Amino acid sequence: MNPQRLIVLGIALVAAGGAAFLVRSMIGGGTPVAQAKVAPTIAMSEVLVANSNLTPGQALAVDQVRWEKWPTSTVDPSFITHESVSSEEEAVKGTVVRAMILPGQPITKTSIVHGDASGFMAATLGEGMRAISIPISVDSGAGGFILPNDRVDIILTRKPDGSNSRGYAKTILSSLRVLAVDQTYRQEKDTRTVVGKTATVEVTPEQAEMIAGASMSGQLSLALRPLSEDGVAKLDGAAPASKRRTAAYDGPVSVIRYGMAGSVTRQENQQ
Repeated sequence: MNPQRLIVLGIALVAAGGAAFLVRSMIGGGTPVAQAKVAPTIAMSEVLVANSNLTPGQALAVDQVRWEKWPTSTVDPSFITHESVSSEEEAVKGTVVRAMILPGQPITKTSIVHGDASGFMAATLGEGMRAISIPISVDSGAGGFILPNDRVDIILTRKPDGSNSRGYAKTILSSLRVLAVDQTYRQEKDTRTVVGKTATVEVTPEQAEMIAGASMSGQLSLALRPLSEDGVAKLDGAAPASKRRTAAYDGPVSVIRYGMAGSVTRQENQQ
């Protein structure tokens, strides 16, 4: 075949290919336009978190907590969610903080304790404090007018016996906080009296030992203190430290003998 004809045929083929490509692009058959993919929706839940620092023993209030959005896939089973509790009021009612909770930290079922749980009393104790129960009656418990969170003095009374012909009474501890009377650990609305067989008070380890020893040597009674007085637990009243009467005190001790007030020295007391 003539070379010139071959050249013309090749040019014609190239032109036909270009025309076909042009027609295809005009009718939408070109390179597809890239489109941004929509991010998948993350399932969210509402969990209960702290508004401020919550310390052990602190009673929870509604203004100390809030609901916060949390990825459902990362919600721990111990978290308190809005699905399980209808409101903040229901979530915090009758609860006390058991472990430190920081602002924004989810409140877990193990970081708080409800009033009907076994660990409630331990959660209400101050750091380093102990709870000890004292047997009481209507006579030795201020006629039933002592209620939880009242402050009381502990009075030890010894009656005359064969080895001690002189009975006496003295205050051994003052301004102790009452945690509970029997199983009543908080004062309900309009409650006027709670008559029980035991009163549980908050003390230091040393004071707990003192009460345990005193209960074996005589009868313990509770004296109700006014709300206006200092709420710090002290040994033997509000006297200065140098004048407080303890087991090693050598000065006079106030006593009541046969219904009459008086005082004796330590040596007389040991007779």
